[in-house]
Amino acid sequence: MKTLIKLFFLCFTISVCLIGKSISEDKIKIGLIVPLTGEYKEIGDSIVKSVIMAANKIDDDNIEIHIKDNSSRPRDTFLAAKELNEAGIKIVIGPIFQKNLKLLSSFSNMTFLSLTNKIESNPKNVISVGVNAISQINTIKKFLKKENLERSLFLIPNTSFKNEIELAIKKTKLNLKNKFVYDTDPTILTDQIEKITRYPQRKQNLLDEIKRLEAFEDNKYEKQIENLKKKDTLGGINFDSAIIGDFDEGLKSVATSLLYTDISSSRIKYITLNQWFDQSLLRETNLQPIYFPSVNKKNFENFNKEYLKKFGENSNQVSFLSYDVVGLVYFLILKNNFLINEDIFLKENKFKGKVGIFEIKNNIITHQLNFYMIDKKEITKIF
Repeated sequence: MKTLIKLFFLCFTISVCLIGKSISEDKIKIGLIVPLTGEYKEIGDSIVKSVIMAANKIDDDNIEIHIKDNSSRPRDTFLAAKELNEAGIKIVIGPIFQKNLKLLSSFSNMTFLSLTNKIESNPKNVISVGVNAISQINTIKKFLKKENLERSLFLIPNTSFKNEIELAIKKTKLNLKNKFVYDTDPTILTDQIEKITRYPQRKQNLLDEIKRLEAFEDNKYEKQIENLKKKDTLGGINFDSAIIGDFDEGLKSVATSLLYTDISSSRIKYITLNQWFDQSLLRETNLQPIYFPSVNKKNFENFNKEYLKKFGENSNQVSFLSYDVVGLVYFLILKNNFLINEDIFLKENKFKGKVGIFEIKNNIITHQLNFYMIDKKEITKIF
């Protein structure tokens, strides 16, 4: 029998109890803290729908999901957690954003599975379940080894995600030729990329070589000079791949700057972080091929179709992730003989979800991701 859903409205909080035909005294109670009001209401609504989908798929009469609204504010997050704590709930999915985690250390008997992909400076009782930088860089390492790439340049944007990338580089022991933190202001970025790639020197090398050959009077280098004039620069570069830790227009700006400095994707490998299959990259043929780690594409597409069919609207990346987290929690509780405590995230375990394989150990969750290439307007799985 599929799970029945009852909604209870009290003030600005919602409890959803999934109740079957038989009532057990020992319920599996899972909290969910998401924004159901305010700026991020749509994201919160989509997560609730995904969690209900996941609970229905599990179809266990003993699951209870208790949902609380935090309006994406730290104080409201604290109050929501307090209510869940008073209800005896020890495991909570959420909140979404790292800014709402800072007051949760007060609840030492609870574990919060935040949907953020940031892991630095989180309270001890918060576990990030987002696709973090460590998971992505571990996957990039596999690709570098597969392609025998040993001289990578890591370009890191000077944004709030900078520390996450640098921590992940350290944790994964990624071997780099060099790394550089760049300014996201396009007027500054181009000049920085020119300096990193030694563009002025390579440009001058070309001019000097043309001048040297033109000095010969017998014109025996005429054809060679003609070919040189078709080039933009002359001279090698000291890296074989560029890992760009950016997204959307930022990623395109960096890649375009590399192209401008005569370092195209045909000379080196352009690698980036998880792009969630950004369709706009398919149109950037001058930047292709470009490589990136990500979740299981087929599963992501199937989930989106199922969600659209069920709710008549599109899902998002966070709702896709939250669907898996319900299954992950249920799996770990079963493995722990239905004892619900913080210890279930200490033991080494693996869980295969739609995102990919979750690896759990010492209160840290990472993902085994796939690796993809965008080339000739198509996305191809590498591994």
